[in-house]
Amino acid sequence: MTSPTRSAGRPQRTGRRPGPNRTREEILQAARAAFAARGYDAVSMRAIARDAHVDPALVHRFFGSKESVFVAAMQLPVQPSRLVPAILAQGTDRLGERVVETLLTLYDNTGSGAPFQAFLRAAVTNEHAATMLREFLTTEILGRVAAAAPDQLELRAALAASQILGLLMARYIVRVPQIVEAERSQLAACIGPTIQRYLTATLPDAAASP
Repeated sequence: MTSPTRSAGRPQRTGRRPGPNRTREEILQAARAAFAARGYDAVSMRAIARDAHVDPALVHRFFGSKESVFVAAMQLPVQPSRLVPAILAQGTDRLGERVVETLLTLYDNTGSGAPFQAFLRAAVTNEHAATMLREFLTTEILGRVAAAAPDQLELRAALAASQILGLLMARYIVRVPQIVEAERSQLAACIGPTIQRYLTATLPDAAASP
């Protein structure tokens, strides 16, 4: 028997990636799917690499950290954790207001067609999208801010997240007219003191609850 001949003009596949731009986009597509399916905390750089069929070192070379992958995949205008030093730089006075205004500015500057906006809308009815948003907000932003608190850091970050997520839903998804029309500074002044209390005030002891 004669061996089959290769089709003329059809090069052999070498297994090499077609190019850095396409490889980068394939990594981001895999990351979006992973975050949507498993949330933020459960996804690792290695898992993203596995889903994208690339070496983990390549993901690190392109992005450096999981947060950076998330920011690129969601098309956020800035890496949120980089905003935290500026929030904390002025101490605890009016800390809650700075948190609210910073986050509203971040979301206002995110393009309406960005995947993050789609996930924000999906979070109303999709448990995985809600988990992803909650975990990212708590881990990368509010958790870092609450790290300066004396105790109960996770509870403080979660309480602050409950207020922020409610505000985001009211302003961007449900679109409550008064919340949509309000200036960011006004919303920060109204909601900031509550965030301030969650982040800096003494919290009730669980043992003291009735």
